[in-house]
Amino acid sequence: MQNKTPIKFAFLLLIIALNLGCDQFSKVIARKNIAPYEQIDVIKNRFTLTLVENTGAFLSAGSNLPEFVRIIVLTILPILVLGYGLWFLYSNKHIPRLMQIGVCFLIGGGIGNIYDRIVHGSVTDFLHMDFVLFRTGIFNMADVSIMIGIGLLLLQNLMAAKKKRQEAELEEASA
Repeated sequence: MQNKTPIKFAFLLLIIALNLGCDQFSKVIARKNIAPYEQIDVIKNRFTLTLVENTGAFLSAGSNLPEFVRIIVLTILPILVLGYGLWFLYSNKHIPRLMQIGVCFLIGGGIGNIYDRIVHGSVTDFLHMDFVLFRTGIFNMADVSIMIGIGLLLLQNLMAAKKKRQEAELEEASA
């Protein structure tokens, strides 16, 4: 039987590349077409484009840290975590497909934001939603990838827990 690991890993790398590509493409368009802090209504008062450069992490957390600490916490540590994620995908042959895809979305989004931080010194954010009861900070497509990845991992976990419960019930019923 032929080893499918290189083909499977190439497919996972493609998912990562597509996430990264969508993120970077959208940021190039935003940088070229939106002035800093300009607000463009896409859906009146509900979905706007506003260009900001974020030197921190989520919702600017850590932007006031000393630069040396910020580099370690927001660049070096995430690079190590992303490297571990790639190693995890490559070395674990039997993890569920949904988990593999979720990890790919996390890695793709993470690389997009790290790339910005290294190349531009900050992360370009430009999307904002306000649905009265639900309001976001300003975010980007890398953040969307990361949130989708987290959602897929949670879904995988819920499905595995449900399957385990059902197996336990069947085992209990047959005993």
